[in-house]
Amino acid sequence: MARQDPVKVDPKHYKVEFENRHVRVLRIRYGPGEQSVMHWHPASVGVHLTAAQARFTFPGGKTAELRVGAGEVRSYPAGEHLPENLSDQSLELVFIERKPQAAAKKPVERRATGKKRVAKKSIRRR
Repeated sequence: MARQDPVKVDPKHYKVEFENRHVRVLRIRYGPGEQSVMHWHPASVGVHLTAAQARFTFPGGKTAELRVGAGEVRSYPAGEHLPENLSDQSLELVFIERKPQAAAKKPVERRATGKKRVAKKSIRRR
């Protein structure tokens, strides 16, 4: 099964606040007792704006519960889950997803004069 983007499969609860080539920042909001659908996140940092009590169901059926306080900041590993707000209060957090880094460009080698150094090609003579 392909990794499901929460913004696409559950736009009611997930909104992109900011995105560039390094990170995507989501605002996540769940009303009391609301749940999402199974989806995937890369390794992320969550900034919890409200206190929360949630249950995460993982592929295969295992579950884990989480309690956090308002203002708490946590690191989350990459993975797939189905979250559910167990509280009678709304849950809100800002979620910073780290994007995979693009292949690093090779640095340009410069001479002491500041000019670019051009690699010479080998030429085979017959």
